[in-house]
Amino acid sequence: MVWDVDDTLFDYTTADREGMRAHLLAEGLLARFETPEQALAAWRTATEAHWARHAAGESTFEGQRLDRVRAFLGAELSDAEAEEWFLRYVGHYQAAWQVFPDVLPALDALPEHRHAVLSNSSLTVQEHKLRTLGLRDRFESVLCAVELGVSKPAAGAFLAACEGLGLPPHEVAYVGDHPEIDGRGAAEAGMMSVWIDRGGPHARAAGTVLAHRITTLAELPALVRADTRFGAPSTFG
Repeated sequence: MVWDVDDTLFDYTTADREGMRAHLLAEGLLARFETPEQALAAWRTATEAHWARHAAGESTFEGQRLDRVRAFLGAELSDAEAEEWFLRYVGHYQAAWQVFPDVLPALDALPEHRHAVLSNSSLTVQEHKLRTLGLRDRFESVLCAVELGVSKPAAGAFLAACEGLGLPPHEVAYVGDHPEIDGRGAAEAGMMSVWIDRGGPHARAAGTVLAHRITTLAELPALVRADTRFGAPSTFG
């Protein structure tokens, strides 16, 4: 079984919101915006735009972080200035990290299955996150787009995760929070695809969903065991 990280295992949305709120308050920048929500929306717009540029090969992983800061502040900062600002934000962001409460019970309920991670982030970021959250030992491997050179929803990313487990796609499930990037991408790669719909912004944008939809990971064990395509559970990824 292969897992996404952000907003699947880890409550990224809450950490991002609370971390940015604390950061802007410390930086004296909240007054620039009518509400904290407006500030967060501006930060997310910058994040999505510059992550898209990175995913298209137009910037490095480190470069997109600095470009996000410049876009958000509307300022021509040097690399060092932008990096320092970003690292101050990261301190507040990490202070708000938490695992969703349904994660550990779901992992504990699936002891017969092997587990891995596939993320569109970098290995440095996600390894640190999983270790800090006490989850790293739950997964055989962690694969990330920056090191793979291919991002979800491209089939190559999902197939790399299957190869890492030594299993064909039809014997592996993928669990992620985005109906298109995770849900459709995994399904089109030939995996059992599970969309964990936590009611975030992706849910409102969902079109025709190819994945199995669940609203809590408590539903996952029964869903996996009910799917007869995989044969004996011990062969399932």
